[in-house]
Amino acid sequence: MTDLNSRHGINPPHSEVINACQQIQPCDALDMGCSNGRNALYLSQSGFNVTAVDHNPNAIQMLHSIIAQEGISNIDPRVYDINQAGLDADYGFISCTVTLMFLNPERVQAVLADMQDHTLPGGYNLIVCAMDTAAHPCPVSFPFTLHEGQLGTLYQGWDMIKYNEDLGTMHHGAQLQFATMLARKPA
Repeated sequence: MTDLNSRHGINPPHSEVINACQQIQPCDALDMGCSNGRNALYLSQSGFNVTAVDHNPNAIQMLHSIIAQEGISNIDPRVYDINQAGLDADYGFISCTVTLMFLNPERVQAVLADMQDHTLPGGYNLIVCAMDTAAHPCPVSFPFTLHEGQLGTLYQGWDMIKYNEDLGTMHHGAQLQFATMLARKPA
C-alpha cells in the first residue's frame, strides 16, 4: 500500500483504524472528523467507499486536493458539523477517532445515537475518545471527555469486539486516558 499520508505530509492513520481493518470487510464507511484525511486515505486504499466529514472547510479542501492529485474515486469529502447529529445515509463502518472531545458536550449523546441509528445491522462503530477520571484527570481542556465506563454503557446491546480505558499519548505528547471501543451492531 502506497503511503499517501507521508507523501502529502499528513499524520499516519490512527492505529485503531488499521486494527479495525483487519476485522471489517470493505464496505461503505464514514470517517467522522476526518481532518485532512489521514484515516479516509487508509480506508480508501483498503477498499472501503469512504464518506469523510469534518466541519473545517480548509481540511476538506486539502482532502479534495489529494483526491484530485491521486485520482482517488472512493472518497467523498464533505463539510459537515458533527454536532448536528443529522447523518443521511447508513454505513457498515463508522470511525470516530479523537473527535468526540472537540464536540459540544450537550450534543455528544445525540451524535452517538445518530451514529448507532445509521450503522447497518452487523456494522461497526470505532470510537477513541479522551477520558477524565479521578485516577487520570485529563491534562487538556477538551470541551468533552468521557467518564469511566460511560462509552460501554452507551453501547449496551452491541457486541464489544474491543473495549479498554487505557493510558495513551496524543501526537503532541500529552499523556491521558482514552476510551477505545470497536463494537458491532447486532445483525
